[in-house]
Amino acid sequence: MMSRNTMKVARSVIGHMGPRYFSTATARGGATTLLNGSPFKGDKVVVTWMRFPALGARNASTLALGDKQQEEDKKKVHGGATGAAAGGGGGNNNDKAIMSYWGVEPTKVTKEDGSEWRWNCFKPWETYKADLSIDLKKHHAPVTFLDKVAYWTVKALRFPTDIFFQRRYGCRAMMLETVAAVPGMVGGLLLHCKSLRRFEHSGGWIKALLEEAENERMHLMTFMEVAQPRWYERALVFTVQGVFFNAYFLAYLTSPKFAHRIVGYLEEEAIHSYTEFLKELDKGNIENVPAPAIAIDYWRLPANSTLRDVVMVVRADEAHHRDVNHFASDIHYQGHELKEAPAPIGYH
Repeated sequence: MMSRNTMKVARSVIGHMGPRYFSTATARGGATTLLNGSPFKGDKVVVTWMRFPALGARNASTLALGDKQQEEDKKKVHGGATGAAAGGGGGNNNDKAIMSYWGVEPTKVTKEDGSEWRWNCFKPWETYKADLSIDLKKHHAPVTFLDKVAYWTVKALRFPTDIFFQRRYGCRAMMLETVAAVPGMVGGLLLHCKSLRRFEHSGGWIKALLEEAENERMHLMTFMEVAQPRWYERALVFTVQGVFFNAYFLAYLTSPKFAHRIVGYLEEEAIHSYTEFLKELDKGNIENVPAPAIAIDYWRLPANSTLRDVVMVVRADEAHHRDVNHFASDIHYQGHELKEAPAPIGYH
């Protein structure tokens, strides 16, 4: 048996939490329909359901009250929210739909022409025009022992990739971008933790590496619109990404210089692959389809751009990643920490 004090506490909790987590409604004259679709026969019924406050969705009920009753409830909710906004605090705002992780209703973003911005993964101020004049033939000659290990490691990894994908450059690009987005995230993560441990700034390198990872991920989102992966290619992603993530994590812990040099040589190979991709497009072996909408907005391309234009800007991005990672490796070689040398300005 529950004591009187326990009963009082329980009633007090229910009294405070009840209006927030439980709601009631009364339906009359056959307006109620049970979940299984059968009508409820009776003059009236009081329905109680539990409310689950969640960001991004309205509170849901476990029982449908009929179309008419739902429309009335919606009008009450919208009317209450409007009245609260106009009255400066009256009413319950918990019923208002919130479409943001932080619980703040996002503002509407539009393009320069006034049309609505369609992407949530990036905003207009994060877009850019790729520098197509960047030197694509630049190569870092391996000098030290670690440089040579990094160079021949990347060359060895290219051999099975060429055998598996051969001239299917669309699938090849999509597959490689699932791996290319890993180094920046791993490096940014480890530098972030190091900055926290040492109570010091990173010289902008955390942001630079995370931007690199995000840029590579946008490459993947673009090529997903062009090439649809097969089931075994998706399975291969799990294996390759799992192995590469852990291997690169250990490599970065052991020697950031070596890890950045590996990425620099990987980007050199990526430039070579996209150059071959362009050759196949020019020969007509690969259809030069219209550019995906996400690519047009992300790289600020003309509306009539094609797949060839997309490959051009992606290749320019890879050349920039090549220079950044070779520069990061050179800093370590000279005995300086990344935090002491500022990251390259104007990442995009």
